[in-house]
Amino acid sequence: MPAPALILASASPSRRQLLASAGFVFEVEPSGVDEDEVKRSLLGERAAPQAIAETLAELKARRVSARHPSAMVIGADSTLACNGRQFDKPPTLAAAREQLLALAGQTHDLCSSVVVARAGVRLWHHNEQARLTMRPFSDSFVDTYLARAGEAVKTSVGAYQLEGLGAHLFSRVDGDYFTILGLPLLPLLSFLADHGVGLESAA
Repeated sequence: MPAPALILASASPSRRQLLASAGFVFEVEPSGVDEDEVKRSLLGERAAPQAIAETLAELKARRVSARHPSAMVIGADSTLACNGRQFDKPPTLAAAREQLLALAGQTHDLCSSVVVARAGVRLWHHNEQARLTMRPFSDSFVDTYLARAGEAVKTSVGAYQLEGLGAHLFSRVDGDYFTILGLPLLPLLSFLADHGVGLESAA
């Protein structure tokens, strides 16, 4: 029996790169879920950051899988919390600057959730958390970082990409690297392999 088609319900470049690097052939179809509205509602209910990430990941996966019922659909989301504040992807470079200065010298928690759905039904999920500490840095350092990193920082919660220039921002990282990039990859690979979507089917 051929392996089911694989769809990533995310526009995230880092998640797409992680799956591609693992050798999978897949399609990318952003879900169209209004993440800001969902977050506002959940924050109003005082939902924990991990619960928000899991809810959004599930909504994305289920929505796209309802459109492609025979496919395995991967949804993922990440949340970042520091000193009681939850951070989103910065809409502008000015917002990215403000976020980075707020995180400088602080330790924050980054939660990532991944959900696999088929025919609109959640089959599996996994949550993971990492703890990261940014080193203290000056306003001018942030300006230099943003000038070098450019618009790409707007695609990441907290305005950093650990796989690139964002590594310069940190003094300590505790947790799974893939989780920090937005996709707990190793548990996902195990699940997919158990369901006929592994290295052999990806070849």
